[in-house]
Amino acid sequence: MVSVGTVVWLSSELMFFAGLFAMYFSLRAASADLWGMETAKLNFPFALVNTIVLVASSFTCQMGVFAAERLQPRRGGGAFDFLRWGMVEWFVLTFLMGSFFVAGQATEYTMLTAEHVTLDANAYGSAFFMTTGFHGLHVIGGLVAFLFIIGRAFAAKRFGHYEATAAIVTSYYWHFVDVVWIGLFLVIYVLR
Repeated sequence: MVSVGTVVWLSSELMFFAGLFAMYFSLRAASADLWGMETAKLNFPFALVNTIVLVASSFTCQMGVFAAERLQPRRGGGAFDFLRWGMVEWFVLTFLMGSFFVAGQATEYTMLTAEHVTLDANAYGSAFFMTTGFHGLHVIGGLVAFLFIIGRAFAAKRFGHYEATAAIVTSYYWHFVDVVWIGLFLVIYVLR
């Protein structure tokens, strides 16, 4: 039941992001010259590295899900014996990668602000900061969810299907956030 509820909720989130994409494309169509000038200020290599880290975090998240499905909350071997890592270790790594992404976004915001690209500067600034900012808030929400799941794994007397289900639905959200970012990355950084 939790899985179905999560999928329904993610469908509403999809509609939210569809509205942001529509806003971005509408403003872009109305201000093509502005888009040409402002997108030249984007740091594509920096954003690409940040994107690769976020996409890679989906793989580490899924490894955590596989461990949760085996009902293995923590590692069964050495710290660098990745094949024997449990859900907690994979989710901690995912959390760190997601935090790296958020820090990268904050750094990019600082760089763009220095280039006079701000939320209230023009239509491009508004579209850029609203789309990436709302996505960033969703990533932060996912990071908080990982902290709860990790905490729940330590608090549970016995790691069972209830805890595994919570980890699985958290992964649905994380994969969703990653797929949305791939779309945003393509629209903002590739289709200049």
